[in-house]
Amino acid sequence: MICTVKQSAMAPMINGSDTIFRRQSPLTIQRSLFLPSLTVQKNPKPVLSVSKPLLVSSIESIAVSKPQRKYLITCKAYGDRLQPIKAEETKSETARRVKIGIYFATWWALNVVFNIYNKKVLNAFPFPWLTSTLSLACGSLIMLVSWAIRIAEAPKTDFEFWKTLFPVAVAHTIGHVAATVSMSKVAVSFTHIIKSGEPAFSVLVSRFILGDTFPAGVYMSLIPIIGGCALAAVTELNFNMIGFMGAMISNLAFVFRNIFSKKGMKGKSVSGMNYYACLSMLSLLILTPFAIVVEGPQMWTAGWQTAVSQIGPHFIWWVAAQSVFYHLYNQVSYMSLDEISPLTFSIGNTMKRISVIVSSIIIFHTPVRPVNALGAAIAILGTFLYSQATQ
Repeated sequence: MICTVKQSAMAPMINGSDTIFRRQSPLTIQRSLFLPSLTVQKNPKPVLSVSKPLLVSSIESIAVSKPQRKYLITCKAYGDRLQPIKAEETKSETARRVKIGIYFATWWALNVVFNIYNKKVLNAFPFPWLTSTLSLACGSLIMLVSWAIRIAEAPKTDFEFWKTLFPVAVAHTIGHVAATVSMSKVAVSFTHIIKSGEPAFSVLVSRFILGDTFPAGVYMSLIPIIGGCALAAVTELNFNMIGFMGAMISNLAFVFRNIFSKKGMKGKSVSGMNYYACLSMLSLLILTPFAIVVEGPQMWTAGWQTAVSQIGPHFIWWVAAQSVFYHLYNQVSYMSLDEISPLTFSIGNTMKRISVIVSSIIIFHTPVRPVNALGAAIAILGTFLYSQATQ
């Protein structure tokens, strides 16, 4: 595009209402247009020469000194290539939406499968500390092999990275073990109903420990969350205090994990997949000695033999499946964070809990009272309202 402006010495200003600046149709032929109000010093006839489609976007004045004033004219060309660019952008946005949809569907499906196999393993082998350790170990092994054979690019980390990741890993470890302990004692659906109350812990911790403030809508959304969880807990047929407290501790731990992650990982150029891989490895190092102390190899050996004798070789497949699917569903969720906003992720997480609760009730034939289902629905609705209010 060639655009030239020749100026004369008449009046030092451009009238933004001149016809040329309001013209919206592209100029398709070479032409010269006079600007009667554009003047500087010589050449009595200012001329704007256009050889390509041109649209004046804005005119700004820049004060230099009292007798002088300079003008900045912003021009944008359009016409020949406008439609192809729009088509390309539309195609790119469609591809992005399809990609996010695949992420969500995969995330929910993997999470449902994990919860099913995890509950099967814990019913036959009630050792949640070892089960949690195997999940982290399997994920760490998968990523080490992926880096070794170049399926995934290994992250570039330093001591500072692992230092900031450590409190995140501690919180992640506590939350993971507490949730597994909960599922070993109560129904999967009940654990996830209580875990839907995590936003309430997030607001309370942020408000009273970090001093953050929230809009009134956020506080109002906590009422159905807390009320729904309480109603579901009171009406749970197979209520167990250890299972209930495990889910509550898991909520609190994951809130601190999110806080530490936001504060410590700012400016770190590690992708979501590799970030979770590093988190799993560090959590594994933290959890292993505690698992040995709390349960120990002797208990594991006896429990394993009992489970294999009762279930058969299928039990080994159950353990492998719950470990692999645990890593995969978390990996996909972290990969989703690279593509979507926190609001979209929160909505996806809410829908994930619904799919897990419904599928576990169907598969394990969990008895549910109508009032219990109502409590679950209210809590999940409150979680959805919270995700809307926080954004």
